[in-house]
Amino acid sequence: MSLKDLSTTQVRLLRNVLFVLALLPLLRLVAFGFLDKLGANPIEFITRNTGDWALYFLVMTLTVTPLRKLTKWNWLVRLRRMLGLYAFFYVFLHFMIFFWLDHFFDVQEMWADVVKRPFITVGMLTLVLLIPLAATSTNAMVRRLGGKRWQWLHRLMYVIVPLAVLHFWWVKAGKNLLAQPILFACIVGALLLVRLLSQKNRQRLGQLLSKRNAVNVVKE
Repeated sequence: MSLKDLSTTQVRLLRNVLFVLALLPLLRLVAFGFLDKLGANPIEFITRNTGDWALYFLVMTLTVTPLRKLTKWNWLVRLRRMLGLYAFFYVFLHFMIFFWLDHFFDVQEMWADVVKRPFITVGMLTLVLLIPLAATSTNAMVRRLGGKRWQWLHRLMYVIVPLAVLHFWWVKAGKNLLAQPILFACIVGALLLVRLLSQKNRQRLGQLLSKRNAVNVVKE
């Protein structure tokens, strides 16, 4: 059986495997903490690691639709929600490390840091925009909002992921480590370009079909 023809049971099994694999970065951090392998600056190590994985999952979520269209593996859509929720999970964990270990839950001090440093402002904005997407990720919320409104809301991903890359870029730029940010900027730029071209092609096809229908009506 080809990957294009995975059964419901196989997709469910794959989703369960990915669910467990997505927890490994967190389990690694916990293990490193117990084994005293977090390095000379444990807070920086944990903050950087959770932030990296947040970005990885955001990009993976954005990749699902273009990859599905390219490969015709329609079952990929059934993995997108889980990837998106893991992206939110690691973004929230990244924020909580910052809020807890950097500011000891001092809201005023944390907010002053958010306002003062642009890269933290962008990171906070990324988290805030992700909250409504995570909150409306259930089937019940899809039905409540309606398909079209739900789709429009979740198009925020096209804003969220570039913001996450910008945050990542600013963090790495301070250390002159731009290879990864450039790579992610290129990947996300390519994904957004594919999305834009696909949208334009659908609009052209719609216009063409409308013209043909109009011609047929005139002939009749």
